[in-house]
Amino acid sequence: MTVALVVGGVQWAQHDERTGPAEARIAGADAEARGAGAPRASEPLYFTPPRVTPTPTPTPKPTTPAPTATPRKATPTGRPGSRRPTPTEPARPTPSKPTARPKPTPTRPAKPAKPKRPASPRTLPPSPAKSLTIRYLGIKAASVIGLRLDGEGRLPAPPEDKPKTVGWYSAGPAPGGLGTAVVVGHRDTRTGPAVFSALEMIKPGRIVEIRRADGRTAVYTVDAVKSYEKSRFPNKVVYGPRNRPELRLITCGGEYDRREGYASNVVVFAHLTATRDPARKTSIHRW
Repeated sequence: MTVALVVGGVQWAQHDERTGPAEARIAGADAEARGAGAPRASEPLYFTPPRVTPTPTPTPKPTTPAPTATPRKATPTGRPGSRRPTPTEPARPTPSKPTARPKPTPTRPAKPAKPKRPASPRTLPPSPAKSLTIRYLGIKAASVIGLRLDGEGRLPAPPEDKPKTVGWYSAGPAPGGLGTAVVVGHRDTRTGPAVFSALEMIKPGRIVEIRRADGRTAVYTVDAVKSYEKSRFPNKVVYGPRNRPELRLITCGGEYDRREGYASNVVVFAHLTATRDPARKTSIHRW
């Protein structure tokens, strides 16, 4: 550092730095030559002061606030300064197994109800047969006569002079009654075709109607048509007892011989499927 003193108009500069011995002697000699108290001419300083460069005032930097210390979480247990307890992981919930949905039980489709069989027709009390109708064969209201067994135990045919008439075995069940009713008729006569000329042409399912003396009608449905040789005629099959009302229609068939006649018989099997009451007569009143 340099200190400047002004004494009697003379500026003196002293350097605070230590001088060596040579410099001290030069300074002392110079002082003696000038003499103490003699007026002195102004002399420049022995050194040129350095230019003072103004030091720029530093712009204060914005102070960054000190980070606030995050308070430590309070330890629920343990002494201060002790080690933190190792946090235990919470137990993870065990996922429950999905409940199995009950499988729908397949429902079996209901079996279709079996069609009920039609009720059996009522059995009719005895009453003689009066007429026979087979619409399929074109037979309409053919007259019926009663027949009985001959001396040899055979059922005779109606008289040949009545080719359009049929005979009913009157000693057996009546039409519509329990058992087997028997009706016979000619296939042909000397005069030509008779009432049962086309009997073998009838088909199962066709209808045969017999009207009785009491006005009721027994309705039969054809089951089968058979042909038997007369020499091997199955009497039990044709005339045997039955537990329901049935009907047999019989006529001649097979080969024809002038001496012996027809060699076979055609038999129609049928059973009772309905009965009809007589139609009521309506009376008309005139006023």
